[in-house]
Amino acid sequence: MDRKLLYGGVGAVIIAAIAIALVLNSSNGSGSALIRYDNVQMPAQQLSQLKGIAMNTSLADAVGLGSAANLPSFTNTTKVFETNGKPTMLYIGADFCPYCAITRWGMVIAMMRFGNFTMLHYMTSSATDVYANTPTFTFYNSSYQSNLISFIELEEETNTYKTLQTPTALENGVFTRYDLNNPNVPSQLKGGIPFIDFGNVSVQPAAEIDPQVVKGYSWAQIIDLLNNTNSPVTQALIGEANVFTAQICKMTNSSNAAVCSQPYVKQILSYQS
Repeated sequence: MDRKLLYGGVGAVIIAAIAIALVLNSSNGSGSALIRYDNVQMPAQQLSQLKGIAMNTSLADAVGLGSAANLPSFTNTTKVFETNGKPTMLYIGADFCPYCAITRWGMVIAMMRFGNFTMLHYMTSSATDVYANTPTFTFYNSSYQSNLISFIELEEETNTYKTLQTPTALENGVFTRYDLNNPNVPSQLKGGIPFIDFGNVSVQPAAEIDPQVVKGYSWAQIIDLLNNTNSPVTQALIGEANVFTAQICKMTNSSNAAVCSQPYVKQILSYQS
């Protein structure tokens, strides 16, 4: 199935191309330096540091919703989507997409609260698109384990727009029902990426936050900033992660993870009611 590669970001859809010469001479001078880390595995020490931030409940409660602005919508389904006997989180995106790039930060932090990444690879978004070279991760060739949830990832294209992964009939079916045919998804966002399905219980058809918030930073700098509650980076990324955590709690019936009893989870779910 052909999917329109649109970016849904904080209530807007943007399609743009920017000449690479302009990108590499822009105010973000770190672009070429970041690109060399594409598909490089994240060191265990940095992965552990990010896990520690994810599990910092005081930080999460202090941030709460933060600057996240585009809350997922409930589907009112009566049957949770499961694979391997566990509620399943489906992500559809692409490495070139800057809105997918910023979304993966919140996803990784939220998912670390329910399991572990044993491999996670660095990635930057397209060098020729808006928010060029946004520092992020790719779920392609990464590895995640959890006793509570299953995770299906689909990175459809590389950050140079080459085909990477092709959706299965199952993935296309979920996308068709909960995006293309979902009346709660604005028409301008239908068929776009990023798309996250939280067990068919709620769906996120666009980015929560603006990629601009991490412009000019390296992965190490972003992770260091996450220790500062007042940082715009923390307000954005931890807020985004908290929103996604609440969705995972909802799809798992909030019964098997201590994180689901945290005040911020209840607060975010109350906003969505």
